[in-house]
Amino acid sequence: MNDTSPSKIALVTGASRGLGAALALELAATHHVVAVARTTGGLEELDDRIKAAGGTATLAPMDITKADAMAQLCRSIYDRWGRVDLWAHTAVHAAPLTPAGHLDERTWLTSVEVNVSATGRLIPFVTPLLGDSGTALFFEDDHAGEKFFGAYGATKAAQTALAQSWQAETVKTGPRVHVLTPNPMPTAVRARFFPGEDRSTLTPPDAEARRLLAQID
Repeated sequence: MNDTSPSKIALVTGASRGLGAALALELAATHHVVAVARTTGGLEELDDRIKAAGGTATLAPMDITKADAMAQLCRSIYDRWGRVDLWAHTAVHAAPLTPAGHLDERTWLTSVEVNVSATGRLIPFVTPLLGDSGTALFFEDDHAGEKFFGAYGATKAAQTALAQSWQAETVKTGPRVHVLTPNPMPTAVRARFFPGEDRSTLTPPDAEARRLLAQID
């Protein structure tokens, strides 16, 4: 944990691997990163990489679906730094591919809770921290209506729609809300959906993080 007062604060939800980890590492060059994820080991590996690059991070091994925990985290951020300059929301539940007629209730409810409900709670929690000058990043992954993608496609589309509504509402007032479209990357989520894919043709998350962040400068 950083003991000095950093010039900028970045909150990354879903920071333990994939694009979230890559964004956190890239942002650590200019921000103190608050890294949120359920996987403690992944967060510790990220922290090692950030420290090796000369950055600092605060690790928050938390489940974003726990409203009380997220409220306490945001309160703690406010008490310590008073703000968040950038929030990158990459946390997602990748439900197994299955026909819509075979969806089980647990898979569906988990998809809704992580991809939609948690996002709907986090936006009001983080909005006061961002103020009118902060930036929020969301990431589109459009599989809505594709066969076997029922749970993921529907709930990811709902998350994107929520972010787009917030984006439209804050054009004149802030914060700045961006809904970005990443290129295909060799992440665990993508491997779950496309297990036989040639991963050597995909964009490394670190390179993609740099490309996406350049779009908001």
